[in-house]
Parts: sequence; structure tokens; C-alpha cells
Amino acid sequence: MTKEKKAGKYKIRHVHFTSIISMSLVLFLVGSLSLILFTARDVSIHVKENINLSVILEDEISESYFQRIKTYLESAPFVKSVVYISKEDALKDHITTLGEDPKDFLGYNPLMASLEVKLKAEYANNDSVLMIEAKLKTFENIYRVAYQRDMVSLVNENVKKISLVLLGLAIVLLLVSLVLINNTVRIAVYSNRFLINTMKLVGATHWFIRKPYIYRGMLNGTIAAIISLVLLAGMVYYIQFEFGLNELFINPLTIVSVVLIVIVLGVTLTAVSSYFAVGRFLKMRTEEIYSI
Repeated sequence: MTKEKKAGKYKIRHVHFTSIISMSLVLFLVGSLSLILFTARDVSIHVKENINLSVILEDEISESYFQRIKTYLESAPFVKSVVYISKEDALKDHITTLGEDPKDFLGYNPLMASLEVKLKAEYANNDSVLMIEAKLKTFENIYRVAYQRDMVSLVNENVKKISLVLLGLAIVLLLVSLVLINNTVRIAVYSNRFLINTMKLVGATHWFIRKPYIYRGMLNGTIAAIISLVLLAGMVYYIQFEFGLNELFINPLTIVSVVLIVIVLGVTLTAVSSYFAVGRFLKMRTEEIYSI
């Protein structure tokens, strides 16, 4: 093999290697932001579903009517879970929290039994809670419905602000990723512009010429995606180790979603970019190839 051929093959390998590394870094950034977006969503759902709605029951409530209210709540579409807190349990919690037993100076337990309701995330807003409260008021023997109105508003406002900021960053980063991956692929194809022109001159069809570059681009995109996922896994492991987290703090569905986004984006963008990058040289005349 001549020195020129060796140098040519080395140059092609170098171009592909550089292309893969560049794309893997871009996909790593996309994957990182996707991971943050999905994790922020999961955290917001977790926070919303841990806001308590307390249905405080009157002491005179009968067992049958209590079961009727409990059954209604357990079957309601807006409820995630229902826990019954008896008068005795409420008193124990009060003593544990405040260190005082009201029975010592009142002579009786003034606390009431309650049903502690956790709502599904989509219902954890003031409008939905007002609607739920109105429905519960139709039942007898319910003393009142208590919930942290300010906390609900604060959580929803902060989630909305954070979501808008992250969505804006995601759109900007996606546009930047499109440009960077497209330019990376075009540079890789540029080194083969003379070969593309020669194949065109001998009568090869456009698809015949494009096909190997599209396949090569998809392969490079897949390799870049795998590298970026390995980097992401390393980042997650480092965060867990650094903060002493014993359990995986990311939803398994989030992991699957991020993996699919990175792989699909890597393969699709490289395939589309390769298609158009080769098409650019197919449209050029021979003298134009030499002038760029």
C-alpha cells in the first residue's frame, strides 16, 4: 500500500473519529438536559402528591357513614391514597410534635379523627381542591376540610417557572445540537467530495451514492449516542457517590426515555444530515467541486 493511500485512510479514520467525539459531546449535553427535565417533572409530581388534604371528622360520626366517606375517597379519581388517623393517633402525633398532652389541662382529648388524603399530581392545585372540597361538603359529619392553600400555590408557581426555564434551555440546546451535528457530518462528507463527483460522472444513481454515507452516518450517530450514554451514566454515578445517595434517585421510565431520546436523535440527525450533505455535492458541477 502506498504512502498516499495510507495517509488517505488515516485521514478518513481521523475525520470519523473527530465526528463521533463531537457528536457524542453534543448528545451528552442533550441527554443531560433531558435528564434534568424529566427528573424535575418527577420531583414536582412527588412534591404535589405529598401535599395532605385533611378530612376532619366529627366525633358523632357512625361507623357506617365513616365507611361510606372512606369508600368514596378511595374510589375517587383524584385520590392517590387515603390514611385514617384516629383520635388516639392524632393525640400521639400532637404529643410527639409539641411535647404537651392537652388531656393534662383539659381533661379530655380535643383532637378529632381524620382521613389524610394525598391527591394525584394533576389535582394538586387550588381550583381542583376547591372542587373536591365542595363535593366533600355534601357529606354529613365532616367537620371541615383542611389543606395548605399557600403551599399548593407556591409549589405550582415554582414548578411552572422552573419548567419554562428548562423548556427554553431545551429548545435552544436542541437548535444548537442540530447545527453542530449537521456541520460535523458535512465536514466528514466534505473529505469524500471528489469520490462522490466521480461516482456521479460514471452514472451512479443519487440513492446509490447517498446510501453508504447515510449508513455510515447512522453508525457514527449510534456510536456517539452510546458514548454519550456512558458519560451520562458516569455523571449520575458520580452525583450519587458525591451526595451519598444509596438508592437510584431517577425514575426507571425517565432512564428509558433519555436513552431513547439520545439514540433516536443521534441516528436520525446524522442520517438526515448525511442525506443533505451528500446532496449538496451531487448538485455541484465538477469545476465547482475544485473551487471549494
